[in-house]
Amino acid sequence: MRLRVVLLALAATAVVLVLLLGEDDDDAAAAAVVAPVPPFNPSRVKAVSWQPRIFVYKGFLSDDECDHLVTLVSEHRRRRRRRPWWRTRHNQSGYSPGRTSTGMFLNKRQDPVVSRIEERIAAWTFLPQENAENMQILRYEHGQKYEPHFDYFHDKINQVRGGHRYATVLMYLSTVDKGGETVFPNAKGWESQPKDDTFSECAHQGLAVKPVKGDAVLFFSLHVDGVPDPLSLHGSCPVIQGEKWSAPKWIHVRSYENPPVVPKDTRGCADKSEHCAEWAAAGECGKNPVYMVGAEGAPGQCRKSCNVCDS
Repeated sequence: MRLRVVLLALAATAVVLVLLLGEDDDDAAAAAVVAPVPPFNPSRVKAVSWQPRIFVYKGFLSDDECDHLVTLVSEHRRRRRRRPWWRTRHNQSGYSPGRTSTGMFLNKRQDPVVSRIEERIAAWTFLPQENAENMQILRYEHGQKYEPHFDYFHDKINQVRGGHRYATVLMYLSTVDKGGETVFPNAKGWESQPKDDTFSECAHQGLAVKPVKGDAVLFFSLHVDGVPDPLSLHGSCPVIQGEKWSAPKWIHVRSYENPPVVPKDTRGCADKSEHCAEWAAAGECGKNPVYMVGAEGAPGQCRKSCNVCDS
């Protein structure tokens, strides 16, 4: 198993450490026996809201695919049991009580199972794979939640790489006994959604989608004209019974895999962290250019180590 520690620039200027999982021979062999779902079937998609645009695909993933994604992370935790299970909270403050789940990122095209899921997402959304971020696997235990937030950015720095997050595909890898719903408190007409006592109290505060293993939610954070949609505010309700595994996939308006090249400049040629040389050697200048190199009007933290300026 290959393991790389990377820096991820998130909403506003927040940066957190995350783990990026690689593939080894055992993973590839396991992936070969995972049963896929039938071909894409639009009849399994239901529009649950038009303001914002929200769609639910019943059975987007097979049970085997769900189990495989969870196993990738669980196996990593077993192999690296002396290392922390990185807690990633990526709202605007980077590390805040707003998000209390734990999570890891996979590599793109990590194995055949991950590849075909990414292809399926592209087919459903009509958005190219290169516009998407790496798939993240999240685990919510009892009481854990994610306060309502937006997936689009409120700053220009994070828009340099791929622009705004245009769409989100949220895949449920487990069925939660109670709680854990994805709730949209600003959705128009949410009050008319029928709810019984199987919905949590949190779910009664907006349009709610229950986490059912294999189902996926697609929602758009921008209007069709590219303007951010404040109705796309969403959160994850606290888990009351059971645990919740999910896999979000964020898709940008432009290519996320091929970030813009920042021209070499003689201004501000210095590293702002003692770790810059180490990060640059690990390839972070290309993987995380917004933080490492910077953007127009916002110099990066490691310009010298990334060789974009002359000392």
